[in-house]
Amino acid sequence: MALSVADRAIGAIIGAAVADAAAQPMHWIYNSDRLKEVLSDLEPCPEFRPQSANPFYRRTTGEQTCYGDQAYVLLESLSQCGDVDVKHLTKRFYEFFGPGTVYDLTLNDPYRKKGGPKAILPIDGPWRNGSLKAFLRNVDAGKQESGCDVDCQIDGVTKLAPVVAMFAGRPEMLEKVESAIRVTQNNDMCVAVTLTAARFLEHFILKGPDPNALDSVLAQLNDLNRKNPQELDRAVIAHISQVKENVAKASHQLIPAVFTNT
Repeated sequence: MALSVADRAIGAIIGAAVADAAAQPMHWIYNSDRLKEVLSDLEPCPEFRPQSANPFYRRTTGEQTCYGDQAYVLLESLSQCGDVDVKHLTKRFYEFFGPGTVYDLTLNDPYRKKGGPKAILPIDGPWRNGSLKAFLRNVDAGKQESGCDVDCQIDGVTKLAPVVAMFAGRPEMLEKVESAIRVTQNNDMCVAVTLTAARFLEHFILKGPDPNALDSVLAQLNDLNRKNPQELDRAVIAHISQVKENVAKASHQLIPAVFTNT
């Protein structure tokens, strides 16, 4: 059955939420040998591992990571406001991740000083990552720009589905994505990467499956008249081209030999 643009937009939101929950029990396993060991018991179906193997935090299988929870807050705000309302989004992020929430754990304290007692990991509960902790400090300080300017994690890409789904095909789509991302990540590299991911997702929402999607997005990024140009677009183009050159190789051949710190 052929899917409509609306079907694919809804599918993008649901798919992102399901994927986040499916991967959460194995989130942040940086030791490749340990990851291989965990996966060996699960193949060919590693999703929704019943017991958490996460070395940093534990949540019940089916719950979201801090990335999926950010996507939920963005979806909720868009639903209530009908647009990217920075003031409302800032308020909702603070209410969801701030004081008195399930994220408000001692180890996740945005003001926790280094050099204190060594943390016992994993903790029971969700994890505030660096950008969220900086966001909370910036809001507390009354700063006009609430987003973290140094953290360069993947938050933007993982939470963009709701805003791309709402604005796909509209000329302001990329502008809306950037406004939403800078609420918690006011970092130019994060924005450039997220806008590229938004172009990919928009392409699939509008056109459906397309083996030429990568070349189409590269063409957009190389267009001198592209919408919402970023100074770091050339760096993103180079990285995507590198991925394209290595796409036939297995992950263990590429990480960390080719794509370091991945």
